Amino acid sequence: MRLHQLENKRIGLCVSGGLDSKTVATRLKQAGCDVLCFTADLGQPDEADINDIKTKMAPTGTETIIVDLKEAMARACFVMVKAQAQYDGGYWNTTGIARAVTVRGLLREMKKHGCDVLAHGATGRGNDQLRFERYTNVLAPKMGVYAPWRDPVMLEEFPGRREMATYLRDKGIEADVGPKKRYSTDANLAGVSHEAEDLEDLQTSCLIVEPVMGVWPQEAPDAVEEIELRFERGACVAVNGEAMGPLGVMQTVNQIGGRNGVIFRNAMENRIIGTKSRGVYEAPGLEVLGYALSCIYQATMDRRSTTMFQGLSKLFADQIYDGRYFDPTCRASLAAINVLADYATATIRLGLYKGNIFFLALKDCPGTLYNPADASMEASDGLNPVSSQGYVELQAVEAYALAKAGQIEDFD
Repeated sequence: MRLHQLENKRIGLCVSGGLDSKTVATRLKQAGCDVLCFTADLGQPDEADINDIKTKMAPTGTETIIVDLKEAMARACFVMVKAQAQYDGGYWNTTGIARAVTVRGLLREMKKHGCDVLAHGATGRGNDQLRFERYTNVLAPKMGVYAPWRDPVMLEEFPGRREMATYLRDKGIEADVGPKKRYSTDANLAGVSHEAEDLEDLQTSCLIVEPVMGVWPQEAPDAVEEIELRFERGACVAVNGEAMGPLGVMQTVNQIGGRNGVIFRNAMENRIIGTKSRGVYEAPGLEVLGYALSCIYQATMDRRSTTMFQGLSKLFADQIYDGRYFDPTCRASLAAINVLADYATATIRLGLYKGNIFFLALKDCPGTLYNPADASMEASDGLNPVSSQGYVELQAVEAYALAKAGQIEDFD
């Protein structure tokens, strides 16, 4: 949709309270639109008070509705942990999953308030434009979508932040451009992504990033902090002996992992649109929970289950990244993952130290396939080593055949 098509429409505008949001809200009102602003409360660690967004948007003459999606975000985090869903560079796709939660949650509220169009502030060069629009398309096919930063009219009027500030000041709205930022930040309960500006230069160290959820490893305490996590069927239900729901678990483990320098990943990911993007990512809670569950999976999955799981995990991670969280492929892969995760019940103890995570102990795991007696190098009541003789001889038949047929080649 274009600006001239929005007159007399009721627009549900996704806002953050920044210069872009205020500019779009004001310009839409000028175009004759009925604008209602919406913000998702995803437990953003960089927001001291989410209600400040209402105050920031008020001068534009628009109402802002805060939609509490923290519990939904926490549940989505648990799904990512269960699926071990990491993207390029091995980072947890905190922004990708947040868009699924945000659009679903805001669409429900927009429909209640009679909105005809969802408007978002994503740029025409990144992933979020595709995520916002695809989720709107699949969840609310009759809802229109407006992307101001792909609209030629808006791009011509507001080529940069200076023009936005001038426009707002002319309308009597305070607009502080502020000093040029070294990078941009997107945060939610799952983690924080830092990208753009100085980080676009690969000669720029990731150490320019100021941590939001914790500290860099070199600034973490000089002692190992132990943490005990109880998992039931792939979901963490208690931290250090205290029963918690998903939101409580995420908040607690984020704090514990963050203060111990877990985790920072530098990644040059492959974007949906085909370009590459460099980012620095924080996700302390997901990393701690993900590592813990991976240890339990190692105990409960056989070799073929593990191979299957790894394929499903990558597929699921790609689906999240591509804005396809609600698609049949994603649901089907998660259904299979749930079968494999059904046996992931255990209590695990970890040690955290300056960005590192150590395995300390695993207990109360009824689904474990590990039998120390079978693996022991000492005499035990486990596997009889003599029994392996026949298996070794069977393997030799194929080996001899390959060698005789000239299909084996020695190479460096």
